[in-house]
Amino acid sequence: MTTPPFAAPTPAEIAVVSAQLGRPARGVVGIAARCACGNPAVVATTPRLPDGTPFPTFYYLTHPAATAAMSTLEATQVMPELAALLADDEGVAAAYLAAHESYLADRRQFGEVPEIDGVSAGGMPTRVKCLHALAGHALAAGPGVNPIGDEALARSAWSPSICRCEEPGAAMREAPDA
Repeated sequence: MTTPPFAAPTPAEIAVVSAQLGRPARGVVGIAARCACGNPAVVATTPRLPDGTPFPTFYYLTHPAATAAMSTLEATQVMPELAALLADDEGVAAAYLAAHESYLADRRQFGEVPEIDGVSAGGMPTRVKCLHALAGHALAAGPGVNPIGDEALARSAWSPSICRCEEPGAAMREAPDA
C-alpha cells in the first residue's frame, strides 16, 4: 500500500470545500488537488460516507469554476467526441483502463466497499460518462494518468494554474513554476 499524496484536511479546508459545494462536505479524507492560490479544487472522499452510503467517486471536483467548465463541455457535446477517441484509439483505451485501475487502487487505501467493488468513476474503463469525475481524477493524479480527463481539462476554459476563486479579494494570478 502506498501513502496518499495528501494530508488529512484541516477544519479550514473543510469549510472552504463546504462553501464551494454549497452544503456540508462529507467524508473528505484529503485535498487531492488545489487551485493556484491554494484553495481546494479536488477532494478525496472515503468510499463509504459517514452515514454508511457507498460512494464510488473518490476524487471529487469541488472548485466552482472547474465544475462550471466541465458542465459547459458536457453541454456542448464534447463527451461524444471523447467517447469516439476512446473507441478509436487503442492507446487511449489502454491508458484509460490503467487510469481506472489506478483510481481503484487509490480508493482502496481508504477501505473496501463490496457494493462498489470494481466501480471507479466517470464511466471508466469503457465509457465517457462524467467529465467532472474524470477531470477530478486527472487533476489529482497528474498529467498522463487519465487521458480523457486530461483532454477534458485541455479543452476547458479552466486551469488550476490561474486563480479564479470567487472569494472577496482573490487575485487572478499565475501559479509559480514548480
